Amino acid sequence: MEDQIEKPLAKRKPDWLRVKLPTGENFKAVRNIVSEHKLNTICVSGNCPNMGECWGAGTATFMILGNICTRSCGFCNVSTGKPLPADLLEPGRVAKSVKLMKVKHAVVTSVDRDDLADGGSVIWKETVEAVRKASPTTTLETLIPDFGGKWENLQRIIDVAPEIVSHNLETVRRLTKEVRIQAKYDRSLEVLRRLKQGGMRTKSGVMLGLGETEEEIYETMDDLRAVNVDIITLGQYLQPTKNHLPVEEFVTPERFALYKKIGLEKGFRYVESGPLVRSSYHAEKHLF
Repeated sequence: MEDQIEKPLAKRKPDWLRVKLPTGENFKAVRNIVSEHKLNTICVSGNCPNMGECWGAGTATFMILGNICTRSCGFCNVSTGKPLPADLLEPGRVAKSVKLMKVKHAVVTSVDRDDLADGGSVIWKETVEAVRKASPTTTLETLIPDFGGKWENLQRIIDVAPEIVSHNLETVRRLTKEVRIQAKYDRSLEVLRRLKQGGMRTKSGVMLGLGETEEEIYETMDDLRAVNVDIITLGQYLQPTKNHLPVEEFVTPERFALYKKIGLEKGFRYVESGPLVRSSYHAEKHLF
């Protein structure tokens, strides 16, 4: 009988990753609305550690174009497979949710839809337009995919001009093939470059703890500044299941503070950097 090879034990989470339970009257009111109307938010489905803080500030994140992705990134817990057809009524439902929840700043994201010729960009455009019609005072951040480098699809986002357009690099150049299997580092930079050329306020996010070096983090910051990205978020990667990439390192709050200082020195308008930071963290504060 062959000896069984034991898998290495997962790294234990440090104390600074403990999350306080959400509280506050505004949070409770929004939670009740979400439950009563069965609204779909990434905040709840992703069990975001910042849900209470964001809802208290009037910010919420919605995911459109279904919950099945055509890509299989090594860090992401969204299911991979053949998605259902795009739902043409979805923009209206998102807009209704924003209005019911009295969202001041809405963040909209989506799965990748490489199965669609338009990459889902028409639904993206109609969602922005529907939210603006239903809730004219709500500001918008769109956290978009790369649309496979089909620039006519990206142009639809530029044409509706959300207040902020975000596209995440997720990791450093060296780790991209492992972390974002079907994505390309330089294609993502080109997305951000074209958005800026189109007059957008741009933002990108990077996860730490996947095995990147400090020098690679600074190189990634420089690459983002080279295409004039305005805002960067830096947060700790957490392994969603044993089938996903392992955590190589838990980055200390002190290191995150250093990265924020250096990021500001490199010229970013805003740097959100901390263990619990996610793409939409403090999103409402980035409307400079």
